[in-house]
Amino acid sequence: MILSDKRILEEIESGAIVIEPFDRGCLGTNSYDVHLGKYLATYTDRVLDAKQHNKITHFEIPAEGYVLEPNTLYLGVTLEYTETHQHVPFLEGKSSTGRLGIDIHATAGKGDVGFCNTWTLEISVAQPVRIYAGMPIGQLIYFAVEGDIETFYNTKGNAKYNGKTVRPVESMMWKNSF
Repeated sequence: MILSDKRILEEIESGAIVIEPFDRGCLGTNSYDVHLGKYLATYTDRVLDAKQHNKITHFEIPAEGYVLEPNTLYLGVTLEYTETHQHVPFLEGKSSTGRLGIDIHATAGKGDVGFCNTWTLEISVAQPVRIYAGMPIGQLIYFAVEGDIETFYNTKGNAKYNGKTVRPVESMMWKNSF
């Protein structure tokens, strides 16, 4: 079950959902709009290796915007810091973003109960497009969870993305055993 606008507000009031900064105007009927933070990153090497720590280079989006190019994976970050203590958050692109040919995540659209951070975006584009810090980039949808949670993400010892950040975070696949 997806939470409605009234229910999202109730959960924010109770502390079960945290969105900072929060703007009531960004609350939709059953979602909350999030915005692109000021930092992007790209991988240093063109060929990535799943068993290696692939380094990234961070840069700030200038006031005049930045043109994203096809065939490059950009890591972005949401302006909003979020916490979700009783629900499963899903991040989806906005239709206006998609209609510009911008995909905001390759596979990582679902968060875990207990996720407390900004969201790293896996951005790719169909054609060149100029983007801006602060532009609407996606929407969070919250799903109710059935049953008790045994281990919350923010208390999980092997969680790879628990460090609070305002910059995009590279893949930590290399920390897995395979």
